[in-house]
Amino acid sequence: MKHILITGANGQLGKELSDRGKEKFKVTSLGKAELDITNLYLVQQTVEHYQPDFIIHTAAFTNVDHCEVEKTKAFDINSVGASHIAMGANMIDSKMIYISSDYIFDGRNNRPYGIEDTPNPLNTYGKSKWLGERLVEWNTENCSVIRTSWLYGHARNNFVKTMLNLVKKGQPIAVVADEVGSPTYVRDLANYILLLLDKPEGTYHCSNSGSCSWYEFARKIVEKAGYDPGLIQPTTSKKYGSVAKRPAYSVLSHEQLNNVDLKTPRHWEEALDEFLMKELKL
Repeated sequence: MKHILITGANGQLGKELSDRGKEKFKVTSLGKAELDITNLYLVQQTVEHYQPDFIIHTAAFTNVDHCEVEKTKAFDINSVGASHIAMGANMIDSKMIYISSDYIFDGRNNRPYGIEDTPNPLNTYGKSKWLGERLVEWNTENCSVIRTSWLYGHARNNFVKTMLNLVKKGQPIAVVADEVGSPTYVRDLANYILLLLDKPEGTYHCSNSGSCSWYEFARKIVEKAGYDPGLIQPTTSKKYGSVAKRPAYSVLSHEQLNNVDLKTPRHWEEALDEFLMKELKL
């Protein structure tokens, strides 16, 4: 049985991967308490001890606004930490999977971003993830980069859970309407990551299909949960006052998945239906 080591085990994607992976693989899941990815010696010791066939690196500093305030931390975790994992993977000939982001793009496209499009991140989070990609590719001979977007799942807090909690108060909720992307259910993403383990190394874009603004997403969440979607009010990113600048459009193309005989992921609304059924026990 193949062995997978998962970093970031306490995050929503790490937890989902741990649960799904156990169905077909031996799984070792490590959170930051068990593995400080910024410590190269510790990373090498850990990888040498477990000898995994695959390392799925989900550990990251993902709070986009906080990354602007704690820039050194963002690069230490998202870039340097990723390179440490890559060095460890290369040391034992293990294949590494690095989870990256749609925020490596600047949002100026008017069509979904393909892997051939040149990254030009607007914020520290995106810059740290883009540098992480490059360092991983430089430091290991067998790796795949999987870019994804707008994640939500059953573990930890996220946009969907926030909307569900806020709407219960019955007060208007201002949501940004000028940023468009693809909401992605971590259960779907985890399934595709596991399928990509045995596929050729390279860069893949993996998100639920279709696109919407945060405002449109919020309205669907509220409506499908049985609340008044009229409580969701549109605003602009400028008026919302986010610390970090975000791409206005960050939809990802799934062409590379199709090239390795994987079907296009299901539509984000279908995935949201499943999430709400499980989360709310509808």
